[in-house]
Amino acid sequence: MAMAFKMATTGMWVTDECKNSFHEMKWRKVHRYIVFKIDEKSRLVTVDKVGGPGEGYDDLAASLPDDDCRYAVFDFDFVTVDNCRKSKIFFIAWAPTASRIRAKMLYATSKDGLRRVLEGVHYELQATDPTEMGFDLIRDRAK
Repeated sequence: MAMAFKMATTGMWVTDECKNSFHEMKWRKVHRYIVFKIDEKSRLVTVDKVGGPGEGYDDLAASLPDDDCRYAVFDFDFVTVDNCRKSKIFFIAWAPTASRIRAKMLYATSKDGLRRVLEGVHYELQATDPTEMGFDLIRDRAK
């Protein structure tokens, strides 16, 4: 059986797959983004989708459901004004208006526990619709 990390405050568990996928993204650049979801029955936070290194921010945004909550991490690569390559990791708490109240509450109360497991996140965004997580916001925050 796979290991899981318990989030004490909510009784939720983060699977090893979540942590391992995040490390692959952060250190080996295997993934451009990872979408996580909570399985309410098993009380597990699991990997819902990963985006390959060739995928972009639009692919991440398109993979988020219109009517359910998710967490996502996105590895944003950019070049600074003095021509240095940099990378910043964004954590996105996605809670669209159309999602159930119960789901919104569950994701809101579990967010900090997942963030503690995913060490190395630089910025956090909370979004209820795509305009609150536009690429221009990511670009402006990273620099």
